[in-house]
Amino acid sequence: MSTATSNSAVLEGRSGITARLSDLFWRRPNLLLILMLSPPLLWLGIIYIGSLLSLLAQSFFSIDEFSGLIVYEFTLSTYKQLLLASNFDIILRTVAMATLVTVASAIIAFPIAYYAARYAHGKWKALFYLGVMLPLWSSYLVKIYAWKLILAKEGILTWGFEQLHLTWLLEGILSLPVIGGNSLSVSYLGTFIVFVYIWLPYMILPTQAALERVPSNLIEAAGDLGATPNQTFRTVLLPLALPGVIAGSIFTFSLTLGDYIIPQIIGSSRLFIGQAVYTQQGTAGNVPLAAAFSVVPILIMAVYLWAAKKKGAFDAL
Repeated sequence: MSTATSNSAVLEGRSGITARLSDLFWRRPNLLLILMLSPPLLWLGIIYIGSLLSLLAQSFFSIDEFSGLIVYEFTLSTYKQLLLASNFDIILRTVAMATLVTVASAIIAFPIAYYAARYAHGKWKALFYLGVMLPLWSSYLVKIYAWKLILAKEGILTWGFEQLHLTWLLEGILSLPVIGGNSLSVSYLGTFIVFVYIWLPYMILPTQAALERVPSNLIEAAGDLGATPNQTFRTVLLPLALPGVIAGSIFTFSLTLGDYIIPQIIGSSRLFIGQAVYTQQGTAGNVPLAAAFSVVPILIMAVYLWAAKKKGAFDAL
């Protein structure tokens, strides 16, 4: 009898605490919101933003040339090193590649997204999403090494050129200084091809979402008013779909800026920003210069996101 009484008292006590907490949270909903958001915000503030601030702080230090140790004194000399010809060339090369990849991805993605938004229905739309998402389900490294084999001198692409008797064309392309290699598997062109392949789904999906929101009657009205398909595209379709294209470009541009694995495996001996960061903090041991290189994409993307927000790109995400 005493055991049953004690268990009943414990249950009543627990229910009483639960009732008081429920009453407290009902009267003060902001308190519940704070308790729910505190763990993720602390994680974001300490682990993510804290690490970025630490990185920023490191970029204002320098390396003692004699001892190789970090001098913990405020200086802008590390940022001045970014203006050296060799380092500035790395920045320009990376920005140029990111721009080309973004433009090419937009050109390829737009007709695919338009077909999916206007003509694909039912199972065909499901197949579209499956086709776009399927490459994202496989390993990132596996895809890159697969392209390494495809683009190699002994790969299927070279074999295809040989079968079509177009070897001279491939050799002519590789002889161009801008390509930067004697094989597609170690060249700027190969790097560009793999970048476009890897990031293309990130451009297709926002563009398709933006195109689905374009009212069909606007396109029909443009045709009724005598606009040619080209005029309809330039004056109606593209302006309304542009936020989706810009939203996709945020992914393609930023991911290309920071990636170092694709240029490391496919690229030539000339470095990109990601490789420079890896080299400076690893082999060279120059953490301040690596941090300064890391700040460059952050600043570029801050300006890019500000401009994208002005164009309404975030509404298309």
